[in-house]
Amino acid sequence: MKGRFLLVCCAMMALTACHGDKNEGNANTTGDQGQMMDNSFYNGPAPGSEEDFVVNAGDRVFFDYDSYDLRPEARTTLENQARWLQQYSNLNVTIEGHADERGTREYNLALGERRANSVKNYLVALGIDASRVNTISYGKERPAELGSNEQAWARNRRAVTDIQ
Repeated sequence: MKGRFLLVCCAMMALTACHGDKNEGNANTTGDQGQMMDNSFYNGPAPGSEEDFVVNAGDRVFFDYDSYDLRPEARTTLENQARWLQQYSNLNVTIEGHADERGTREYNLALGERRANSVKNYLVALGIDASRVNTISYGKERPAELGSNEQAWARNRRAVTDIQ
């Protein structure tokens, strides 16, 4: 009798140990905010979303000091943007032109506008309808990085493509 009881107890402990956590191997897991997420179906950003655009095309290009000429790497990014925009022809974009903190407010607004138009013109040359592309200049008013050093200035001399 005592042997049978021990055998049953050992079997129950073995089954309990093999059972594991209820959520283990389950696609539904709890995220940082306690929300249920289905990780088994996540293959990246939703097609046609702003996140998809940022991940697959890139949303910004950078400029040299006091310039609105497109660098070779900027042209590559804009070519990726054009391919993405051709795939999602129902979407429009706004090109935001930015400048670093050096120079007057008026000068930087004009430079930001030239940068935004430079991007727009390149996208149009790549086959994007001009009516789908708006431009706006923020000059130095919306820095990406605060600071009075070359790193901050380089990050602020940019044009950002925003999906509408």
